Formats: sequence, structure tokens, C-alpha cells
Amino acid sequence: MADDRPGEDRDASGGDAAGPFAGDGAGASERDGTGAGDAGSPTGAPTARGRLRGFPTRARAIVGLAWRDLAFARGRTLLAVAGVALAVLTLLLLAGTSAGVLETGTQQFDRADRDLWVTGESIGLTTAGGGGFEATIHDAHEISAEMESRPEVSTAAPMAFQTLYVGTDPENLETVVATGVPGGGSAVSIREGSGFTGSDTHYADGTYDGPLTKEVLIDERIAERFDVAVGDELHLGGSITRARETRYEVVGVSNTFSSFLGTPTVTIRTSELQTLSGTAGTDAATMIAITVADGADVEAVHDELQAAYPEYAVRTNEEQLEAVVGQQTAVFVGAGLLGAVAVLTGAALTATLLALHVYQRRETFRTLRAVGVGGRSVASLVFVQGALVGLGGWLVAIAAADPAADALNRLVARVVGFDGLVAVPDAALPLSAVVAIGLGTVAGVIAVWRLPAPASTTRGH
Repeated sequence: MADDRPGEDRDASGGDAAGPFAGDGAGASERDGTGAGDAGSPTGAPTARGRLRGFPTRARAIVGLAWRDLAFARGRTLLAVAGVALAVLTLLLLAGTSAGVLETGTQQFDRADRDLWVTGESIGLTTAGGGGFEATIHDAHEISAEMESRPEVSTAAPMAFQTLYVGTDPENLETVVATGVPGGGSAVSIREGSGFTGSDTHYADGTYDGPLTKEVLIDERIAERFDVAVGDELHLGGSITRARETRYEVVGVSNTFSSFLGTPTVTIRTSELQTLSGTAGTDAATMIAITVADGADVEAVHDELQAAYPEYAVRTNEEQLEAVVGQQTAVFVGAGLLGAVAVLTGAALTATLLALHVYQRRETFRTLRAVGVGGRSVASLVFVQGALVGLGGWLVAIAAADPAADALNRLVARVVGFDGLVAVPDAALPLSAVVAIGLGTVAGVIAVWRLPAPASTTRGH
């Protein structure tokens, strides 16, 4: 006949249900400072001083018991730790991506060496003319000239972004993002070659009947992709037919706009890009980039231009970055939902496993209560187990954060061209510890509900 004595129930692994508690002075620890009473108490009841004096002993005992019990159920513990680690790692990477996007955007605008940006109210993508960014400004050259005539404005450059067909073989053309700029200057950094020479002959005071300069700047990825160098020729056009008929000479290698846009680019003059893409009729541009004169106050110039051109949005670098990020609200909302799902999934997994652990060890907890361990101490034991699981998950997550961020950065650099886009901020680490230990503690609270009633200290008849 099976023996059903409390404390000797065996779990599924074949071990003693008492497992890690066997031989431990749990009851003594519980009674120390509370059960024995204080010498100064005439009734023998525990005093506040006695409880405080016994607290360190009880705390060490509870933490020790919690650790030993988790180690005894190693499989469930590791799975619970993995659930917390996955949730925290997801949050860290999402925070790192958000911080990296803002930091990278700030760097790109700083490298552009411009102070103000003039656009329509919003910039979107278009499929017209081969694709690219919508032209939000018309009569762009004329408006730019008006702005540049102001003494507080040093340069006002109309810029366009369109998709062109590009290639060395007219029968094998590929689509590439093309940037249109009025000319060279300090805003375009040349790594190889001489860059643009002479003036914009094609614009010809708005007639667009001047000769094409047929000069193109390429970035390093375009050079590698098409195996071309300075002095070689590329076919360019807004249509396949136009590209087969039009050749441009590579006059320089510049990564300025590929870094700004995060994609391989070719750069030609704005008027020539307008002609090739079919937008010359309205002198359409995506934006006007403005550099203020030395000593001029950027905010003051911003206010003056906004008042003079109310139909356009005049933004500082910071405002333009906020506008670009604001257009990706859906992406950030999706990322936030992904983080919320990760946290809820981690919490559910941890709570389920901890509750299962409590259920399977129910005879052990009954035995602890029977030998004198108080209910609050048993509940504290489960709370501590949850906190230890959370702490373990946090340690795993922060150990994996940097390698995971490096792997994501390599993937992002390959896909969109930006390096270092995922950068886990230092401030996120202590906050993630709060989340991790909080997850474990919540799981402990849920698991406490599964604690059994204490075993009877007398046998029934």
C-alpha cells in the first residue's frame, strides 16, 4: 500500500518532492525572531524589535530556499528565464532602433550642411515618371532665386529625387534613385574625381533648351554594382527608351546623398533630372535646401521665410527630422505593439510555468506550513522565485543585446544602407531590469494563488 506521508511525495522526475528543502532549517528560520518571542516581551509574543532582528536570517533562508527549488526544477526554470529574456531583449532592440533612427537622422541632417528645408506640407512617394519622391514645390528655380536674393540667405538649392533607369548595357538597365542638385559646392563631398564643372547650362533661364552637361556623380555602391569608375559612361533616363539614348560621364564618386537617403544613388543637376523624369514643364522639385548667411539667426530667417511663403513648410533640421519620423507613425505604432505582445507573452509564459511549478510542488509547500513555516514566508518564497526568474532573464537579455544589435545592424546596412541604426541606449538597461523583475514578480503574484492550504498536523481517524 502506497505511503502518503506529507513531504515524501515524489515528483515526475522521480526525486523527492521535498527535494531542495530536505534537511533545511526552514521552520527554525521562520520562528527566529517571530515564533520564539522576544526576551523583553512578558507574553512571549514577538515584538517589532525581535522581528527586525530576525529579518536578515529569514530573508537569507527564503532566498536560499527559492534558489534551491528553482535549481531543482531546472527545465521549467530555464524556460521561464528564456521567456523573460526574449521579452526584455525585444524591448531593448526596439528602444535601440528608435534611438538609432533619431541619432542617424540627426547625423544625416548635420552632414547635409543645411540650416532650413522648404517643402510642401508633406513628402510622399510617387510612381509618376518612374517613381521617386513627390514634387511638392513648383517653379522651384524661381522660388529658390527669390529666397537666395535675401541678404540673410547664403544659398537656396532646389533638390529633386526621382527614379531613373541606369546601366552600362542599354539592354540591361536597372532602376536607381537619382538626386538632382543645382551644382557642386561644399554640400557635396567628392571622394574621387573632379565633380561637376561649369554652370547649369541646361536650365537656360527656365527654357530647359540648353545643352545637357551629361555629368553624373555616383556613390561607391553604384560603382561596384555596375563596375564603373571616374571617366566611364552610364546610360541614364526616366524611361528605358530615353536611357538607351542618353549617356552620362562619371565625373566623381560621392556618398553624400546615398548616406542621406540610405540607398545607392546617382546625382545629376536638378534641371537635367527634371528633363529626364518629365517634370521640367512645371519646374518641380521635392524641396529647397537653405543655408543662412554667416552670423544670421536661423530661427529669425525661418520665421521670415515662413511668413513670406505660407503655402510651404519651412523647417529647421530638427523639425524636418520630426516631420520625416512623424510620417512613419504606423511603423512606430507597430513596433510598440510588437513590444507589448513580447512583454505579455513573456509574462504569460513565466506565470504559467511558475504556477505549474507551485502546483507540482504543492505537497512540499504543505509540509513547510505543517512544520511551522508561516504563510507569508511561503508566499514570499514564491515571490522571490519570480523575482529570481526575472533577474535571470534580464541578465541573459543584456548579455545578448549587443550581439543581437550587431546582427541587426549588419542586416539593416545590407538592406537600407545605414550603418549603426540599432544602438541600445545605456539608459534602457536599468529600465529593462525593472521590466524583467516586474515580470517575474507579477508571475509570482499569480503563482501564489495556486499555493495549497497547509497540511494537517494530526492524522485523521
